Amino acid sequence: MPNSEYMNIKQMMFFRLKLSQLKKEILESAGATTEHLRDDSAVVPDPTDRATIEEEHALELRTRDRERKLLKKIEQSISRIDAGDYGYCDETGEPIGVGRLLARPTATLSLEAQQRRELKQKMFGD
Repeated sequence: MPNSEYMNIKQMMFFRLKLSQLKKEILESAGATTEHLRDDSAVVPDPTDRATIEEEHALELRTRDRERKLLKKIEQSISRIDAGDYGYCDETGEPIGVGRLLARPTATLSLEAQQRRELKQKMFGD
C-alpha cells in the first residue's frame, strides 16, 4: 500500500473501534472476576480444596493484572490515534504495518525495532 494510504481515516476508525471493543471486553471480564471472587469466598473445610481455590484465585488475579496493564496500553493507543501518531514506530518513525497492528493493536514499535530491543535486552538485561 502506498504511504499516502497508510493510516487513513478508515483505518484509524477501524483501529479505534477494535481498541474500544477490546477495552470493553477487559472491563466486563474484570467485573466478572470480582463477582467470581466474591462467590467463592465461602469457607471450605478441606485444606486441599481451599488450596486449589486459592491457587485459582491467584491465577485469576495475575490474569487481571496483565489485563490492567493492557488496558493502559489500549488507552495510550487511543490517545495516539487522537494525536495522529498511531501506526508509526516510536523509535524510527516508520510505519509499523497494518498486519502487525491487526495482530497487536497496541504495538508502538515496528517489527525490526522490537527485535532489536529484545536482542539488546537479551544481551544486556533490562
